Amino acid sequence: MRSLLIIRMEKNIYDPDQIASGMIYPELLLGNNGYQVLVADGDDSSTAVLKMLSEADAAILDLPIEDIPDWEKLLSQSRPIPMLWWCSPDTASESVEACETEIAIDGILTPTMRDRELHWALHFAARQCIERQQWISERKQLQSRLEERKWIDMAKGILADMKQISEAEAYDLLRKKAMNERKRMVDVATAIVKAHQLLQS
Repeated sequence: MRSLLIIRMEKNIYDPDQIASGMIYPELLLGNNGYQVLVADGDDSSTAVLKMLSEADAAILDLPIEDIPDWEKLLSQSRPIPMLWWCSPDTASESVEACETEIAIDGILTPTMRDRELHWALHFAARQCIERQQWISERKQLQSRLEERKWIDMAKGILADMKQISEAEAYDLLRKKAMNERKRMVDVATAIVKAHQLLQS
């Protein structure tokens, strides 16, 4: 992981006094540790941000936590990419109540990190991102199966009621019809339920 995209709400103008007092900006810290850094801010269009994102290995969100969900939606339009939160006094001070927000953050970077700490934080964020994507995929598959099961159960109930047979027999009837028509069982079940609802209305 060598190229990082930093996202913040507004253009950051380096204040020499803040730097002298020890204020650390993420692009300075990461750049000084050998990372190639791109910066996107609130003035950049979503197209420009997505173009920069295509060149980056991870996104660093220099934002209060409550602003992350909007950026998360935009970033998810591109490709799965590790997202890390830049936890500085500025971003953390406004974010205490927002800690319960459901956000897809794979790691945290802080201004006090050294080169090895940065390396490992980015490494583990990449692994966390892969696991998060697998979890999202598995969740979608489970939701799809539950939805299919719902249609099949409704169709079974309708067939059992109409033909005065058991639900097991209705299931077999549904399965045979799907095989004969070379369709998925859920498609046959959905058609039965919708036809029944149409006749009932």
